[in-house]
Amino acid sequence: MLEVVASHDLWIWHAFFTVAGANNDIIFLDNSPLFDDLLDDKAPVAPFVVNGVGYEKGYYLADEIYPQWATFVKSFTIENDAKDSYFKNRQESARKDIERAFVVL
Repeated sequence: MLEVVASHDLWIWHAFFTVAGANNDIIFLDNSPLFDDLLDDKAPVAPFVVNGVGYEKGYYLADEIYPQWATFVKSFTIENDAKDSYFKNRQESARKDIERAFVVL
């Protein structure tokens, strides 16, 4: 199994490998060093503003299997309005950047 954090320009910030088998997303998350730095407040500063609120740490696009943590952003399953639709389209675009990074690897 492979976990990768990459930006749209194919810069790979983090990669973690483990053997497949009994690992699911939650076990993989528990074994990955990625969130150790986040929990120890050592994660790199990646400031951004949403709705006038500033945040210091980055966020990660995730699917439904991951826990309800503030650092995980999950897509909407149902688009209620134009704002939800815009967010979902932008998130899917970012996920395609990650898939493109996997192709490069």
